[in-house]
Amino acid sequence: MSALLEVGIVAAYMVVALAVGAVAYRVTDRTAEDYYLAGRGLGTGVLLFTTFATLLSAFTFFGGPNTAFSSGPEWILVMGLMDGVLFGLLWYLLGYRQWLLGRAHGYVTLGEMLGDRFGSKTLRGLVAGVSIFWLFPYVMLQQVGAGTALEALTDGLVPYWAGAGFITLFMIAYVVLSGMRGVAWTDTLQGVFMLSMVWLAFAWIANALAAEPGGIGAAMPDEFRALGGGVYSPQWMLSQAVGIAFGVTMFPQVNQRFFVGKSEKVLKRTFALWPVLVVLLFVPAFLLGSWAQGVGLAMPDGGNVLPVLLAEYTPGWFAALVVAGALAAMMSSSDSMLLSGASYFTRDLYRPFVNADASESYENKLGRIGVVVFASATFVASLFTPGTLVEIGETAFGGFAQLALPVGVALYWRNTTRSGMLAGVAGSQLFYLATVFGPTVYVGGFPVFADAYWGWLPPVVGMAVGLVLTVGVSAVTAQATSEDASVYFEAAD
Repeated sequence: MSALLEVGIVAAYMVVALAVGAVAYRVTDRTAEDYYLAGRGLGTGVLLFTTFATLLSAFTFFGGPNTAFSSGPEWILVMGLMDGVLFGLLWYLLGYRQWLLGRAHGYVTLGEMLGDRFGSKTLRGLVAGVSIFWLFPYVMLQQVGAGTALEALTDGLVPYWAGAGFITLFMIAYVVLSGMRGVAWTDTLQGVFMLSMVWLAFAWIANALAAEPGGIGAAMPDEFRALGGGVYSPQWMLSQAVGIAFGVTMFPQVNQRFFVGKSEKVLKRTFALWPVLVVLLFVPAFLLGSWAQGVGLAMPDGGNVLPVLLAEYTPGWFAALVVAGALAAMMSSSDSMLLSGASYFTRDLYRPFVNADASESYENKLGRIGVVVFASATFVASLFTPGTLVEIGETAFGGFAQLALPVGVALYWRNTTRSGMLAGVAGSQLFYLATVFGPTVYVGGFPVFADAYWGWLPPVVGMAVGLVLTVGVSAVTAQATSEDASVYFEAAD
């Protein structure tokens, strides 16, 4: 009964999403900008919840409680507080400036904005290539998760390959039909549903635990009562918080949302509300994982602890509702990734390097084809899940974080040069890739490529490398822009 209910809820979500997509298709102009950015007309509620559902959905339902179960609730500080506040600040410092420039110059992607700023197709292609490199395996991992979950829900009746393929076909149909507008509308519904279900689960389980001997307090393991508990160093926690927050800011599906706000007021309201929304979501999610550890539940092999906790303390229909909502949330992340991946391919690779004179209507059609190609390629990869791709996907936050400081310098420092940007972006990426895939290297006791640098993790150290290269090379090279920097920045000042 539970499995049938979960599958039914997922199917209902798909029907609703397709219906919303059909409505979005009817009101969407046949231009690339409207398809990718919904005409830059999203309001506060939709912009807030589409970012929320796209970014936090699957991790909150499964990864958050799993992490708290194994390591304690201090990740509330990393994700709920540090990253809620940090990303809100970055949305203001980088996102708001991108919105101003995008509105003035018609930019659709980060690569397009930087390529125009420095008059460089190479830089534009480099940013797009780096973004697609990290995004591709990350989308693949979402398909792996969805296929595995559907197989488990149906007790193997739907095999992994069929589940992953079905989800992929649905996402292709939906994203090709609806574009950003439909994705944002369904994300809003999904975000509200997700927040409501997490709090209902929290209240239901808290009430059940309160009725047991010792009450809720007894459900928190002693080693979890003091945040940190000696498990994490301050450098480790700060590295995680900084790496994730800056990485999120450069994720294509998140970064493009910096361009879509309807007005300045919408942008300011949205990034002011963001930290509140993140804390409201992560506090109950991470406490649920800690309680599961405290009451002695076992983590399933290769599974998630939240369904076990729900099965123990809530009715079967409610547990099914939450788990099915998590699957739908996973799809709400993947659809945005597909749309952004297609836009980076068509806007930053095809247009500048293949056909610079492509019309808006042609690019709109090509973007939809790009969604099909991107989704199909990631599906094929998900059938094999090669170890290298999995490792790339798991380290994607750090890879995207390497873009953040060079982008920030370019947005604020008028003397940034093309050479400085190329050095900063390429150098930090190479450094980070060497730490992820290469051997540990010490020279005279100094860590050149290592797992940590005096407690600081490679993503943060790589960001520092990118900053030094961008500023240092810019300081000794000639200015190279497509237009005078003062003219370019008029819209943002």
